[in-house]
This record gives sequence, structure tokens and C-alpha cells, in this order.
Amino acid sequence: MVIVLYLSYLAACTAVTIAVGAALRGGGRVVMTGLFGDERQAEAVSRLLVVTLYLLNFGYLALTLGASGHVTGARQALGVLSVKLGEELLVLGGLHLASLVAFARLRRRQRPPAGQSGSAPPWAAPRSRAGAGSRSA
Repeated sequence: MVIVLYLSYLAACTAVTIAVGAALRGGGRVVMTGLFGDERQAEAVSRLLVVTLYLLNFGYLALTLGASGHVTGARQALGVLSVKLGEELLVLGGLHLASLVAFARLRRRQRPPAGQSGSAPPWAAPRSRAGAGSRSA
């Protein structure tokens, strides 16, 4: 019974971790490109963050793999499995929240403070008007 519990826990947590990593990599690439401006650098940082997520999450998984107490029946095994999966989901959520906070701080540092003029984004830059109706000095 315990082996089935361990294998179920490993399978479920591995599937959830890989799914979350894939989702973060896809959405994170867009955010990283906005932060860094360079798509290659954004892809590299996104890949590193996903690897960090995998290492932290699978490390936690390895630490919590042991069952708490002696599992005697299917009902108790299901209860232990649900608690362990809940812990795993909380860890994944915490890691995701920590990365969002870090990205928000990084983005805030890139913006100029209120009242200071930074370089305007390309779509807001003033255009020169050369043509029939323009005045030249």
C-alpha cells in the first residue's frame, strides 16, 4: 500500500510541476522580453527560472516523500496523499508568488520616478512633421 502511495504522489507531483513549469516558461518569456528587451536574454533567464522551480520543487518533494505514520488502508492512504499534494501545491503557489513579486520589483526599478523624464517609449516619441503644411524657421 505504501509503495502505491509513494508512486501516486511522485506521479501527481511530477505532472503538476512540469505543467506549471511549462506555463511559467510560456508566459514568463513575454514578461522577460518586456523587462530585458532582448529576446535571447529573456529566453535564457526564463529557462533558468524554470530550472530553479524544478530544483526547489523536486527537492521539497524528496524531503516530504516519507509517509507520516503507518498507512493501513486505502482511505488513510488517500488522506495522506491529499495532504501531501496540498502541501506541494502550496509550495508551487509560493514559488510562483515569490517570482511575481521579484518581477514587479524589477519592473518598478526600470521605470523612472514620477516627475522625472526618462526616455519615452518608441510609440510616444515626438515625430518631426515635414510636409506641405509644416512651418520651417
